[in-house]
Amino acid sequence: MGFDGPLSAQEQMYILYEIKQQCHQNLSNTDTASADEVCPPEWDGLICWPRGSPGLVTKVPCPSYIYDFNHKGHAYRQCDINGSWVFVDYWNKTWTNYSECLSFLQPSDEEERQDFFERLYVMYTIGYAVSFSSLLVAILIIGYFRRLHCTRNYIHMHLFVSFMLRAVSIFVKDKVVYSRAGLQDFDSALLDNLKTVSVASLDKSQYIGCKVTVLLFIYFLTTNYYWILVEGLYLHTLIFMAFRSDSKYLWGFTLIGWGVPAVFVAVWAIVRATLADARCWELSAGNIKWIYQVPILTAIGLNFVLFVNIVRVLATKIRETNAGRYDTRKQY
Repeated sequence: MGFDGPLSAQEQMYILYEIKQQCHQNLSNTDTASADEVCPPEWDGLICWPRGSPGLVTKVPCPSYIYDFNHKGHAYRQCDINGSWVFVDYWNKTWTNYSECLSFLQPSDEEERQDFFERLYVMYTIGYAVSFSSLLVAILIIGYFRRLHCTRNYIHMHLFVSFMLRAVSIFVKDKVVYSRAGLQDFDSALLDNLKTVSVASLDKSQYIGCKVTVLLFIYFLTTNYYWILVEGLYLHTLIFMAFRSDSKYLWGFTLIGWGVPAVFVAVWAIVRATLADARCWELSAGNIKWIYQVPILTAIGLNFVLFVNIVRVLATKIRETNAGRYDTRKQY
C-alpha cells in the first residue's frame, strides 16, 4: 500500500475484498471432480483455505494482508474422516484456530499498557490546560494595559492565541476522533458476516466532523511555527531596517502567521480527500504528510538562519567602541 502507518478500516476492507475476489477466481478454476473424499477449498472471510485431508489438521500461514496479525504464526483447521470441515454448533461456524495470528491483538500486558496511556493522557491534558490558562492570563494583561499596546506585543498575542487554539484542537480531537472504537466498523463487518466481505459503499458523511477536527489541529500546529517565524522576522526587521509604518508590517506578519499555513494545509486536505480519503484522516497517509511538514521545516530552518544573523550583528555591535547611543537600530 505504500503507507507508513496502520491501515484504516476502509483500506483493510478493500485489501480483503481483493483477496476474496482472487480466492473465488481460483476456486472457480479448481477441478471439483477429484474432491469427493477431501475437505473442499473455501473462503472463510480471512483465508482462502486449500483442500484438507480427512482426519488431519490443515495449517496455513497467518495472512500477511491483515495488518495487526502475527505474520509468523499459523492458522489451523480440522478435516474430519468424512471429508468435511469440523463444524462447531455452539458458534454456528466452522472451527478455525486463529490464536497464533491474534497474538498481537491480545497482549498479555494489556492492563499495564492501558494504564500507561491513561496516565499519559492525564499528563498532557494537564499540561495543555496549564499552558492555555497561562497564555489567557498573558493576553488579558497585555490587552488591559494600554501602555503595552504595540506591534511587538500584538505579535506576541497572535502567537499566544495560536498555541491556545492548538490546545483546544487537541482537546476536541481527543473527544471527537478517539472516542470512536478503533476498528469497530471493520470488526462488525468482518466478524459478524465473514462470508460476505465486500466494498459496499461506506457512509463517509459520518466522518466529516472528525476530518474537520483533524484538519484544524494540523492548521493550528503549523500556525505555531509560522508565528514563531514572525517573531524572528520582526526582530530581524528591527535590527536591519527602519520602520515607517508599524500597522503595515503587522498586516503583513498577520498574513504570514495565519494565511500561509492555511494555503498548504488546504492543499493537504484536497490531496488527502482525493488520494487517501480514509476514516478521520488521523492515520498517516505516506508521503502526503510532507505537504505540510516541508513548510514547517522550512519555517524552522529560516528562523534559525535569522537567529544566527541576528547574533552575528549584535556581537559586531557590542564590539564596536563608538556605537551611536541614539541610533534606533543599534539600540534595538
